[in-house]
Amino acid sequence: MITKESYYIIDALIRQGRSFALWRTPGSDTIHFRMQSYGTPDLLTDYTELNGRTGFVIAPFQISDKHPIVLIQPDCMDLPEDILETPQGDIEVFSQEYPEITTYEKEKEHYQACFTAFREPLLRGIQDKLVLSRAKTSAKPISFSPGKAFFQACDRYIYSCVYLCYTPLTGIWMGGTPEILLAGEGHQWQTVALAGTQRLKNGKLPHAWDQKNWQEQQLVATYIRRQLGTLGIVPDEKGPYSARAGELAHLKSDFRFTLPDNRHLGDLINLLHPTPAVCGLPKEEAYQFILGHEGYDRSYYSGFVGWLAPAGRTDLYVNLRCMHIHADTYTLFAGGGLLASSRLEDEWNETEDKMKTMRNILE
Repeated sequence: MITKESYYIIDALIRQGRSFALWRTPGSDTIHFRMQSYGTPDLLTDYTELNGRTGFVIAPFQISDKHPIVLIQPDCMDLPEDILETPQGDIEVFSQEYPEITTYEKEKEHYQACFTAFREPLLRGIQDKLVLSRAKTSAKPISFSPGKAFFQACDRYIYSCVYLCYTPLTGIWMGGTPEILLAGEGHQWQTVALAGTQRLKNGKLPHAWDQKNWQEQQLVATYIRRQLGTLGIVPDEKGPYSARAGELAHLKSDFRFTLPDNRHLGDLINLLHPTPAVCGLPKEEAYQFILGHEGYDRSYYSGFVGWLAPAGRTDLYVNLRCMHIHADTYTLFAGGGLLASSRLEDEWNETEDKMKTMRNILE
């Protein structure tokens, strides 16, 4: 049984170089554990390679040699009680470049320059939406325990999917994400449109949303309808409605649909990801603009993580409200959707609020 007292086992597995994942879906008390005891997880270069596959997957925003899709193929389903302090041999480790700690002023200056560049095609009407994100690296507390942080996040973020994933190839990633990419089992499946952000009002969900947030959410919802429609799928739709994620509220629409064949989930993932919630519209132009103008490597932020099982239950989530944990530092990630009506300070403050999801666990 996995309990809060199991944190030292989790930390030991990281020291040993074991590839594993822990996760807990929203509203559930069950913590899932999967570990690949031997060998290296599969590295994939296309989402369609996930067709028919089972395992825990962590996928990047942009697939590359440096950041491939990583599929953990577990041979251990239970957290081991006895830990041997012997590292695993014959593992492939990527050389990781640790980002530098920068000042608040430099971060704000870089973000402002990016905001100006991103807003230009929006004002000209070339893009309907662009998602601008940023990363912030800080010194890690000396006593920091990834295992303890995971359980703290589970206690704090009951409305999010909380996960901790480690492989020698990716390093340590942890997050509390509210956004389903694809979930379901059998013939019943689900995805969501999640966009628009504001703070809770006295700890409660807001009732009013401005035009910018409504428009941003509708762009994502329209995209999902269109993408599913290319497969002849007409989903049942609920929303938009206000939904809580940590200390923030979002506009959310649920899309439920039937899949007659689960053997090609990779094709469906390829159709949906990246959604306009993390990229923009038109999709391909927005994707290329982000790669050329955002000024940093998103790595696995705004990709997706979760359990993939065509013959069982699948729970894949967009990798938001996450952090990458390094030897002496950690990096937080956050972004927001820009429209022509977006304002610099509002967008900057939104990224600060989103980063608090993981920062609150560390502090």
